[in-house]
Formats: sequence, C-alpha cells, structure tokens
Amino acid sequence: MAARDELGTDKDPDIQGGGVQSVDRALQILQILARDGHAGVSEIAEEMGVHKSTVSRLLGSLVTREMVHQNSDRGKYQLGFGVLRLASSIPGRLSLVREARPVLESLAEEFKETVNLAVLRSNYAVNVDQAMGPSTLATYDWVGSLTPLHATSSGKVLLAALPADERERVLKKTGLAARTQRTITSRKELEKQLLDVSRDGYAVVHEEFEIGLTAIAVPVCNHAGTVIGAVSISGPSFRFDPENTPGLIQGLRAAGLVISGKMGYTGH
Repeated sequence: MAARDELGTDKDPDIQGGGVQSVDRALQILQILARDGHAGVSEIAEEMGVHKSTVSRLLGSLVTREMVHQNSDRGKYQLGFGVLRLASSIPGRLSLVREARPVLESLAEEFKETVNLAVLRSNYAVNVDQAMGPSTLATYDWVGSLTPLHATSSGKVLLAALPADERERVLKKTGLAARTQRTITSRKELEKQLLDVSRDGYAVVHEEFEIGLTAIAVPVCNHAGTVIGAVSISGPSFRFDPENTPGLIQGLRAAGLVISGKMGYTGH
C-alpha cells in the first residue's frame, strides 16, 4: 500500500519531501484559484510545473475538505465554502479573545480562581484564553487544550446551544467517554442536563472531567444572539462551591453579558 502524506495524497516522484511540499503545493493551488477565480487541472499543473496527476490528487484532498469546489463532474475548480468559513472565523475569534481579556482578569481577581474562555472547535471545547486567580493552587495552562463537551462546564454550555441535529452529529462522533466515575455517560441524562443549562443559563460540573475539579460556565453570544463561546470559573472541589458562593453565579452571568455586549449582543 502506497504511503500517504498529511493531505491524504499518495507519495510519488512529483511529491518529493513528504507533507511539507504537499502543503506548499496545495497552498499554491488555493492562491491560483483565488487569483483567477477558477482553473482546470491542466492550467494549474502547467503554472506550477508539476504533473497533472499530482494536481488532481491535491485537488481531490482540497475538495474533500470543502476548500475547493468543482463546477461540474468535468468542470473547472474554484474556492469552496471551507475557505470562507476559515476566513470568517479569524476576526471573530481574535476579537472575542481581545474583548474578553479584561473581563476574565476581573473575574479571576474577584473570585480568586482560574477563569477560562472556550469556543467550539473540531467537536471539542478549546480554551482560547485564561486568567489565573491569586489563590490558584495549580498553574496548569489550559489554553489550546481540547476538552470533551459532555464532561466540562464550557462544553455543556456549547452543547446546549447547538441545534438538536448538530448535537446528535457531534455526540455520535465523539461518544460519551467516562473521564471519571462522575462523568455523565447516559445520553438521556445528558440531554436532561442540557435542558437545565438552557433554562438556567449556566452549567456546573463536579469532578466530571477531572477528580478534584469543579467548574461553572455561562455562554457568550454574538450580535445575532448565537452562542460563540463560554466563560468558566474552575477551582479545587474542596474549596470551590460555585452554587453556594455568594454572588458568583450572578457575577459570572454579568461577565458573560459584558463580553457578549462587546461582541454586539443586545439581549434580544
């Protein structure tokens, strides 16, 4: 069986250097399509100075990832919606982190625990920023970490906001693996919890993701009222009890609304 590079293309003499050169050539193809609007395999191969079979295989991988679209079965290629999704996500994600930063720091200072900002990516909750409280015992950096949606407070907030069919797709793909003995692994029980999250406006997990860790999260919305992230506070279970900490739920909710307001949310 032939070896395959990162783009899923068979290695041959035209793709020397493995994945790095394949990525470089794939980017060349995207640049050509961006410049010309559309192009055929022969045109692209001639400009790049490579064999048509190489271009065809790279285009096949790009089509699979919706980065490129073919006009018809034998037609020319053009940029796909995948490129648009990537491009549109960049300013929103970056501005979300920038606008949320002072709010995260304020929360960490007020409640003396770790505060995280998470977004949905690749069927997981990924933490994109973090502020550490002065009494935080651990110094673990969660930024960039992919965490399971069903076992984390931010994940449950993000899951609760998804349409039913999208939530079904995500959970079918990821499953409900037990991270601890307290992880919810029943789909029926999880759905009931998610209804509570939607009603209450926050999610709490007690040692579902990690033994000894408790967390609470609220949603962050954009101008259209769509949930685009979640802000959470987490701390050691022996001292952090969010539901019985005076003002914490209210303060976290207010912080979520402040960040949402910065993203254009008006509350309607």
